[in-house]
Amino acid sequence: MDKFIIRKKKSKHPEAETGSTCSGQFQEERDGEDQPLTKRSRTDVTETTALDQRIPHHIPEKKKIHGENLDCDYMRLYPKKQADDLFQRCEESLEYFMGDLARIKVYGKWHDIPRKQVAHGDTGLTYKYSGVTVPAKPWTPALLEIRDRIQEVTGYKFNFVLINRYADGNNYMGEHRDDEKDLVASSPIASLSLGQHRDFIFRHCEARGAQAKRKVPPVKLELEHGSLLMMNYPTNVYWYHSLPVRKKALNIRVNMTFRDIVIVKK
Repeated sequence: MDKFIIRKKKSKHPEAETGSTCSGQFQEERDGEDQPLTKRSRTDVTETTALDQRIPHHIPEKKKIHGENLDCDYMRLYPKKQADDLFQRCEESLEYFMGDLARIKVYGKWHDIPRKQVAHGDTGLTYKYSGVTVPAKPWTPALLEIRDRIQEVTGYKFNFVLINRYADGNNYMGEHRDDEKDLVASSPIASLSLGQHRDFIFRHCEARGAQAKRKVPPVKLELEHGSLLMMNYPTNVYWYHSLPVRKKALNIRVNMTFRDIVIVKK
């Protein structure tokens, strides 16, 4: 992360600052290597700062990632030994979805998810995305421990976690936004990484594909073992993100995205 410096210049497109959003659909893709940011990129990462002092306990330092409607925080939440222990506990205790819950609909066609997936959370919660409704399994002790730590450090509450397990660099996550109506409006998403380091790519919604309206450089991060990435509002309104194929990534990665799901009163 030390090589990224993100600072936003005044936009030449004021409509992007005043609420315009981009349309698009979830797309699984196998991207090649994205070009790293240059010094002339619009997007930089500020110097390391401390998290705000809402929590009295010791908290990790973070790096702020800013851009045009991009707002993220990155920190090493767990030291290696503790991250190793949590990774092993999750490998031993998590049981991933099979059958229909291991498929998604992309452009009207059903596909097997190119990774393993499961969800846990408060009783009765579900999460709808890409044509599937995912039910929350009960919290495990390890997941509760992680959730409570994230809540303590960030000051936000989370009632649901979607977990993806990547066997190696051939498993991937296609370009998409987490902007579903099931999410509490303006709530952040907390993404914890355990295991294999992987590249994580942000791409602006107006700079995607051959018909891109603008040239906005992508933002590439390396998500490390034990790290936490906070994707704050309005990041998921304007920026797609992906975890592309990386043939040289040989080991397992477990990623947990903690969310605040709307509770529907019956």
